[in-house]
Amino acid sequence: MKKQGTVLRAVSTLSFAALTLAASPAGAQSGNNLEIIHHPNYDKSLFMPFSPAIKVKSGKLLWLAGGTSLPVYHDHPHRREQIMQFMPNDLEAQTRRTMDGIMETLKAAGASPKDVLHVFIFRTRPRTGDIGRSSAVVNSYFAPFNHKPTTTNMAVLELGEPEQLVEIQVVAAVE
Repeated sequence: MKKQGTVLRAVSTLSFAALTLAASPAGAQSGNNLEIIHHPNYDKSLFMPFSPAIKVKSGKLLWLAGGTSLPVYHDHPHRREQIMQFMPNDLEAQTRRTMDGIMETLKAAGASPKDVLHVFIFRTRPRTGDIGRSSAVVNSYFAPFNHKPTTTNMAVLELGEPEQLVEIQVVAAVE
């Protein structure tokens, strides 16, 4: 339990830092209540899959629960048949299903991908290239909006189920 508290404090600290970093604004598109922050000497020829900081200009923070590849509404405790159906041993497939659920939740809250401030990606059983594979899937949901939220992508020892390869949490700003 103490370890979970330490992780939650670290996530909260990272969130606060991501929301309060200040530098010069850049012209990337984002939600009307967000401002993308870049350093004054930012080399625009470099590909960056995320923004270094996003400033909330107005609105309210929307914290989404950690999402998995299970349907947003599912039985608790988890049923084995649901786990076997929705958690294949495929990081990209689980990441896609997870992001689909996150998009549904954003829509239900009156938000869209362009309102997202930060994405936390927690992966288990890390292998070389996993960070790139999971990031590519996540980024594909924001690319149509020309939006790159701040991101934390980390490997963790375990998640809720042995078959679970990813859990994603999102923070957005909404009116």
